[in-house]
Amino acid sequence: MDVVLKYRGRMIRESDLPIIRALIEENPTASRRELSRKLCATWNWVQPNGAFCDMLCRGMMLALERAGHIALPAVKWKPPNPLAVRPKPQRFDIDATPIECSLRDLGPLEFRLVRRTAEEPLFNALIEHHHYLRYTQPVGEQLKYMVFAGDRPVACLAWSSAARHLGPRDRFIGWSREARRRNIRFIAYNSRYLVLPWVQVSCLASHILGRMAMLVPRDWERIYGHPVYYLETFVHPERKGTCYRAANWIALGWTTGRGKASNSHWPNRPLKQVLGYPLDKHFRHLLGCL
Repeated sequence: MDVVLKYRGRMIRESDLPIIRALIEENPTASRRELSRKLCATWNWVQPNGAFCDMLCRGMMLALERAGHIALPAVKWKPPNPLAVRPKPQRFDIDATPIECSLRDLGPLEFRLVRRTAEEPLFNALIEHHHYLRYTQPVGEQLKYMVFAGDRPVACLAWSSAARHLGPRDRFIGWSREARRRNIRFIAYNSRYLVLPWVQVSCLASHILGRMAMLVPRDWERIYGHPVYYLETFVHPERKGTCYRAANWIALGWTTGRGKASNSHWPNRPLKQVLGYPLDKHFRHLLGCL
């Protein structure tokens, strides 16, 4: 094989190097960002929504330079990293009067997509101050929902790209490593779920999850240009996850407790239960299982 680099599932071969070197030579004043976009255009390396895979391409080119295969132009400007200095969400003064009633008496619920809207700071603040994991900025594809009863928020849900390696899920789906690499984007991860602490409405949490099973795949395809066929989440061992089971999510097993920061085979965080929710009865076939 003439593979010189495998980067995020893309094989870079010896025959690709002259193309990249010629691109750099032909654009001597171009920045690294400009070069990555030109290479994406040359290779038609795009996301399902048609946008260039710009960040992946830049990372790949940097890896090639570090391995001595190409020489990139000097860095012209290093933008500040907003994640390094991101302030914590500020608390909002909202009505926390207890809501105690039946689901029927609560009235119709309104589900709002709030990412990149004026309501996103409120979503972030509610997660930061009322969810046990607090708020962290998601990366990759993501959706944020707030659920309202009248003019009052009652719940917040965040969905993001799925973990690449998850033993219980991978065994349940039964896909190969290559199928997982190609189709992991068809899974959405419920990274945060918060029913506000002053809302005491029986069956509300599972009802919202049932509604999400219809909304997430519709909105994901509209925004990102591809469907999702499967939902997943983790449940901390100190929490029962009753609402997920009531909404027919399937308990699949436990994580190993080794996150991305683990440098050994020993757990570096609590083990969590893995739950999944197939959105289509043919989900295995749709996720690339033969």
